[in-house]
Amino acid sequence: MSEESGFGMNVAAKFFGFIILLTGALALYFTVTSVDVLVMFTGLFGFLNIILIVIGLVLLTAKTE
Repeated sequence: MSEESGFGMNVAAKFFGFIILLTGALALYFTVTSVDVLVMFTGLFGFLNIILIVIGLVLLTAKTE
């Protein structure tokens, strides 16, 4: 069997990473703009959104084998 992954697998990983990155960025934007409503949960949601952004960036830059 070939050791290289197919073109579809590489595109799927990049697309999934882009979707996760976009979701994290939008959620972070809405978290920052809703600070007065979230009050004490702003830090928690901000941290979770940053984790989503990092995972999305890792999936975008990772090389699929």
